[in-house]
Amino acid sequence: MKFSYNPLWKLLIDRGLKKAQLRKMTDISSATLSKLNKGENVTTDILLRICEALDCDLSDIVEIVRD
Repeated sequence: MKFSYNPLWKLLIDRGLKKAQLRKMTDISSATLSKLNKGENVTTDILLRICEALDCDLSDIVEIVRD
């Protein structure tokens, strides 16, 4: 199993936001944004910051994909 951040990218599109705007809103590094783009693991702190900035739940930005 692995995480997919596709719901996050869809949410950004729906809200008319760009990834660079998300980065500024959440004060995450470009390396962390790159990890998200690649579907790699990030800390729960990062996910919490994204949820707070976008006023959403974890399930709105992450889904579990079974192999």
